Amino acid sequence: MARGRGADGASTVSGSGATSSLVVIGASWGGLHAVSTILAGLPRTFDTPVVVVQHRAKESDGLLAGLLQGVTTLHVCDVEDKEPIRAGHVYLAPPDYHLLVEDDYFSLSMDAAVRYSRPSIDVALASAADNRGAAAIGVLLTGANDDGARGLRHVVEKGGRALVQEPTTAEVRTMPEAGIRALAGAPRDRWSIAPLTGIAARIAELATTPASARARAQWEAR
Repeated sequence: MARGRGADGASTVSGSGATSSLVVIGASWGGLHAVSTILAGLPRTFDTPVVVVQHRAKESDGLLAGLLQGVTTLHVCDVEDKEPIRAGHVYLAPPDYHLLVEDDYFSLSMDAAVRYSRPSIDVALASAADNRGAAAIGVLLTGANDDGARGLRHVVEKGGRALVQEPTTAEVRTMPEAGIRALAGAPRDRWSIAPLTGIAARIAELATTPASARARAQWEAR
């Protein structure tokens, strides 16, 4: 499927309902079950946009969105270039494209794979951290490589919050263990570890804390 929209077909960003806070979830091997569990556990009224970067084959385009839509009332969709960021949506990084976060829309890139991955979790997390700062929430789940570890550290360095799946609850623990190593030495009030079944509640908590509200206000005042 061709990606990108020209000027005539682009969605209008103005008035799109974009919001400042953003959750970015990264997963690889075992990610379908992990992400499904999280989305099913989020409140029906959860309005902070969620980005999911799942390593998947090129030919799987469209399949993941359909599977995840079956577990949540939030709107799930694959991202198109210049897609506005809206509340109450779950956005999937499309196969073979890096996802970048702009002020109130996403952009897609075909730059070289990072650590053999495109989409790269590191790229999406770093982009969200650079754009959202303290209003970014990064989540790293099950996977068989270390993609996402550096991006998660970048989220914390930019003032955001990070959450790592407890490795013993991961189908493959390589990725969350890499995330924990990358966060070693970072302030513990900026990151935490949670079992898979506790991550949805933790995300909801982080998205509604006074600190998150202050971060949103600061971002919107830029």
